[in-house]
Amino acid sequence: MRKIVLATHNPHKVEEFQAIVAETRPDLQVVAYDGPEPVEDGVTFAENALIKARAAAAHTGLPALADDSGICVDVLGGAPGVFSAYWAGHAKDAAANLTLLLDQLSDVRDPHRTAQFVSTIALVVPGDASRESVVEGVWPGRLAAAASGGGGFGYDPIFVPDGQEPDAERTVGEWTAHEKNAASHRSRAFRSLVPLLETL
Repeated sequence: MRKIVLATHNPHKVEEFQAIVAETRPDLQVVAYDGPEPVEDGVTFAENALIKARAAAAHTGLPALADDSGICVDVLGGAPGVFSAYWAGHAKDAAANLTLLLDQLSDVRDPHRTAQFVSTIALVVPGDASRESVVEGVWPGRLAAAASGGGGFGYDPIFVPDGQEPDAERTVGEWTAHEKNAASHRSRAFRSLVPLLETL
């Protein structure tokens, strides 16, 4: 089985990526990155994804994937965006991030709570500067007034994706892992990445 390293120390992301990858490339094993974290000083998802993928490829010698993703709230001008993981401070406290975002939107009415999950995935093949690619997936929806559901992670419990029946709308925190993996911003980005993985 061919290994490809995912530039993250987050086991949830590794599991999610493995499930998505297995749909089309069951011969690829996604392994977690065990090296030092590079400084993510990019100002876009694409810049940060490339920084992480380059570091992982150089450290491991394996083809590397890196995802930089976040939630972009329209009424906040696209914030938290690249700062999603640190919205409440550098502790990367997911619960605090979610609570702060809900508090900031507490007086915003439902029609104006639109948001998108954005995932940018970079693929870097070590030793070949020409083999760097970036793809993006966008998952539109809006933010609920309160968190619900125990599934997923990060902002999932407050994100209500578009396209659901009005009387059966759920946050991603209430979705199964299979449902999320089939529709998420990461799966949308990954579908664009599949042709590039076929060349590995």
